[in-house]
Amino acid sequence: MQRIDVSRLAPEAYRAMHALERFQRESGVPHSTLELIKLRVSQINGCAFCVDMHSHDAKKSGETDERLWSVATWREAPFYTEAERAALALAEEATRLSDRPEAVPDDVWAEAAKHYDDETLAALVVAIATINAWNRIGVATRLVPGSLR
Repeated sequence: MQRIDVSRLAPEAYRAMHALERFQRESGVPHSTLELIKLRVSQINGCAFCVDMHSHDAKKSGETDERLWSVATWREAPFYTEAERAALALAEEATRLSDRPEAVPDDVWAEAAKHYDDETLAALVVAIATINAWNRIGVATRLVPGSLR
């Protein structure tokens, strides 16, 4: 059961978060890449609401079942482009900040920079930060998966 409704209790904060989402949609990051990183970060953070939502959103946008089912094992699965792999690696490193001495290793950053120009890379970093923030809201308040459908 959901603890509180942050969207109702802090509407200005929600509007700001939605502005970040709008920025991402208008950035140069491919929509499919955004959905994949949102799904992967949400898996890492244990946000059932966001995993459910982004799986459905990606599917509605034409994402294949194989890519959705395999995103947790993207390193081993053959379904992702090199650019998507670079984005997923960056997303994992930027999500698991305290798991290692160098939070986002130079080689991970350099690989992402090979596939994305500076503006798109900046938008990717914003997207990763935003989904991490959404996950914290979802987990802390126990947002119920499927409640938006």
